[in-house]
Amino acid sequence: MNILFREVDPFDLWIWLQFDNTPSSMEQQYVEEVFRSWYYLGKLSGFNGENLQVTEAGADLSYLDYDSEMAARALMAPMHNLGDFEYYDDWGRCWLDLGTSDAIALDILINALGQLSREYVRIETLIIGGQNEDWPVEPSQHSLFSDSQLQ
Repeated sequence: MNILFREVDPFDLWIWLQFDNTPSSMEQQYVEEVFRSWYYLGKLSGFNGENLQVTEAGADLSYLDYDSEMAARALMAPMHNLGDFEYYDDWGRCWLDLGTSDAIALDILINALGQLSREYVRIETLIIGGQNEDWPVEPSQHSLFSDSQLQ
């Protein structure tokens, strides 16, 4: 799976998937479940870089002294919104607002989609951010303000 980053606006982010062919309805379901599961974790502040105690502990987690009070003091870092997944020929796309979730969220999504591509649905290219020349987005399709409101 080829991974490309374009202009990333965490509050107005398109993620594009190019499949090796037009995905079947079952393959679409697999992809959408990955995105929904990932989003629900993000909505619950699961991708909060301020509280990564287990990761920071290293390899030996036996008898880890987890600091629940520190975890409670960490600022929330929720994702805000996930649009419907759309398909066009061999492309799929999804819009989202990452909110204040941390960049680890994208690493986790890339890891999950990589495994999905190896086992279930062949994804040729994953594009994070920007526009896709093969499938343009209307400027106000998901933005908070339409062009007329900005004038």
